[in-house]
Amino acid sequence: MGNIFQFKEFSVNQEHCAMRINTDGVLLAALTESDCAAQILDIGTGTGVIALMLAQKFTAAEIWAVEIDQQAAARAKENFENSPFKNQLNIVNSDIFHWKTDLKFNLIVSNPPFYINSLHNPDPRKKVAKHADVEFFKGMFEFAGNRLSEDGKLQIIVPVELLGFMVEQGKLNGLNLCKQIDIQSFVDSEPFRCILSFERQLKTLTKNSFVIYQERSQYSEAYKQILKPYFLAF
Repeated sequence: MGNIFQFKEFSVNQEHCAMRINTDGVLLAALTESDCAAQILDIGTGTGVIALMLAQKFTAAEIWAVEIDQQAAARAKENFENSPFKNQLNIVNSDIFHWKTDLKFNLIVSNPPFYINSLHNPDPRKKVAKHADVEFFKGMFEFAGNRLSEDGKLQIIVPVELLGFMVEQGKLNGLNLCKQIDIQSFVDSEPFRCILSFERQLKTLTKNSFVIYQERSQYSEAYKQILKPYFLAF
């Protein structure tokens, strides 16, 4: 792929970034919804691609992108400064749990880190217990419970194996699952990721499916449609 990923309205330099642009991140950004996204937080921004896509989508929003890794934060800052959305974007090089802010966010998003190998344990409890980032998820929900506005949303993408744990952590912090999008490679394959949207208000759960490929090496029309505003290929 190379170090530079060119989008229609901006480019992303990925050099020295451990978390490169991936399907999870772009799907989360493209499928994120908000009716009042004035203040947005991207937890673990990496290259900054999700924050950049959200800046393109929500043109009136102020976006805060927090990244613990110094090199990645520096690269995200460079990507922000080289974009037409630089006045919307703020980079914070910090552990999200050590960041002191009084801001309330209408939208918090995250494509959190996880280790696939830890999700293949046949014991369902150990799938979560052995997960390297359990404490991160607990802290993320606690942070969201404190920093979301009354009408705010937390939207994340995670492996389907962690769905139950995410719902549990949401409830512990006053956040209810209101929307679930199951991500499938093909129409006849099992979901492997899910995009989850949490809110303070208790609502009827809306569930949808999203299929990436029409057939092998051929993207679905739905995939092309949601990424058309961003990807040169579409």
